[in-house]
Amino acid sequence: MYVIIVYDVNVSRVNKVKKFLRRHLHWVQNSVFEGEVTMAEFERIREGLRDLIDEEDSVVIYRLRSMPRKEVLGKEKNPIEDII
Repeated sequence: MYVIIVYDVNVSRVNKVKKFLRRHLHWVQNSVFEGEVTMAEFERIREGLRDLIDEEDSVVIYRLRSMPRKEVLGKEKNPIEDII
């Protein structure tokens, strides 16, 4: 499945959440990650985030069946390069 994760967490936890998500997904821009994951990896990501955040934080996870079409207006912050 393809996931997009968007988060708004306390500044004291931003780097922990970002570092954790970088191990699993592609960083798109500030507080946004995306990528293809297995169901098992998705569960690990979700549980890992639950351990890192507090009740005042917000994490939104979008689950999609396949990679969505994406249009970037302006400069893309962190482009995904095609690897052959």
